[in-house]
Amino acid sequence: MLDPEIPDLGQVLDALGTSLLRPVTPLPDRRVPVSGVLIHERRTPLPPARDTILLAVGADPAEGKDLVVAAADAGYAGLVVKSFGEPVTELAAAAEGAGLVLLAADEAVAWHHLEAMISSALAPTVRVPGAPAAGDLFALANAIAGMVGGATSIEDPHRRILAYSTVPGQPIDDGRRQGILGLQVPHAPDYYDEQYQALTHERRTCRFPPIPGGLPRLGVAVRAGSEILGSIWVVDAEDNLDEAAEQALFDASDIAALHLLAARTAVDVVRRRRADLLRRLLADPSSVTAVAPQLGLEPDAPVAVAAFTVASADTEDVLAAHAAARLADLVSLHCEAHYGRHGCALIDGTVYALLPNGPTHRELVADIARRANGALRMPVQAGLGSVVKGLRAIATSRADADLVLRTLSERPTEPCQVATIDEVWAGATLSVLAQILATHESLPRRLGPAVRAHDADHGTTYAPTILAYLDTNGDIAAASTRLSVHPNTIRYRLSRAEEIFGFDLADPDERLVLWLRLRLGDQLGW
Repeated sequence: MLDPEIPDLGQVLDALGTSLLRPVTPLPDRRVPVSGVLIHERRTPLPPARDTILLAVGADPAEGKDLVVAAADAGYAGLVVKSFGEPVTELAAAAEGAGLVLLAADEAVAWHHLEAMISSALAPTVRVPGAPAAGDLFALANAIAGMVGGATSIEDPHRRILAYSTVPGQPIDDGRRQGILGLQVPHAPDYYDEQYQALTHERRTCRFPPIPGGLPRLGVAVRAGSEILGSIWVVDAEDNLDEAAEQALFDASDIAALHLLAARTAVDVVRRRRADLLRRLLADPSSVTAVAPQLGLEPDAPVAVAAFTVASADTEDVLAAHAAARLADLVSLHCEAHYGRHGCALIDGTVYALLPNGPTHRELVADIARRANGALRMPVQAGLGSVVKGLRAIATSRADADLVLRTLSERPTEPCQVATIDEVWAGATLSVLAQILATHESLPRRLGPAVRAHDADHGTTYAPTILAYLDTNGDIAAASTRLSVHPNTIRYRLSRAEEIFGFDLADPDERLVLWLRLRLGDQLGW
């Protein structure tokens, strides 16, 4: 029986990210335990090491079949190669045939760096039972401050300050002071956006002049291969940090990468566990007694569910799936900052967040959606469900949030749409009615679908004419203006429609149902 404390290969790959290490062959359905990593030089005997990731240094993708077979026979968890643009089709086929997972590493990352990254990912996955310890990052910030010569801060890719130095006597400015107080870089797009963009494109230490009221800085991106894990900033108070300081900061970025990966891995472990708890609660509200304490909530405390989604024409699109995963990270980050460890979960492309009762839900949800829209550069929609009295009624709030999203999706696309169920009650009601109508095929087809079908077959315009007449509350003049035809034409078409389809526009019930079916025809596929 597998030791549950030993991490799984899928967990390790999730922690490292696909930009650093990606599977070439499909991951098996079974659990693949990983207990270590080994660098293997070409032409040396393969040592026995079960459940280990093998780094095949210098292996030729076209001639590595023997190594694949040997690694599979020895019980290795996976084999890592660098393709450098060469095809790995034959090697992948050999690995799949041997039951070994073949992985491709980012060619920009050094083998020893990759080994350290994997080792770092393995350690916290095993040892972290709860929230990650940040002490190492603060110690690292102090070490960099002493080595480079200025007050230092370490940030994640979302500009959240993870750690900062406390070396006595090193000057700081208001921007750093505000960032430390809020653990977030102050919002100043006119200045900071350009600096972060420069770090993204440069693989060296960058110098930045002071912004108004600030001091000069050195900055460097922290990378794992081509993926940016965060950044390090050092205040150059006297504007006298030299090239040696620049090199020292650049060298420190490699060390910081290990720390940031370890911290991210630990956070991901905790975050995934909370997401699993929220999924369980949403699927089975009766599990509240077991789940609520682990989410830090009282079972009877008022809560609301917020739902976020990336508006994409193709929900199966790879870019949309990647954007949904990034959206989940952004929502988790902001909700944790406001509410603590209550959990967010990505379910079928929708991100659900559990929000304790509070007066600022609408503002927070709108702020998250606006920031996500800017970060993802894709339209984001958010729906806020009603506040319910306890976790046992959470399904009601989720249904409201889903209904809001469905209603928003039926509107013309805007960069960012946010609403509560009370704000879209009319459209939400029509959406529910559309579902009801769609599931009752026994209703007479002449009240709606038959009209559209006749128009399509005969080139007539009865459907738009009836809908314009009903939309304008039976005002012939208004309907004729809307359709740019003579009022008598409207009267003739309505009369002929009654004869052909057998309904009575004088009957208020028939008018209502006819209007609903024509109004909702696009949603129903008629």
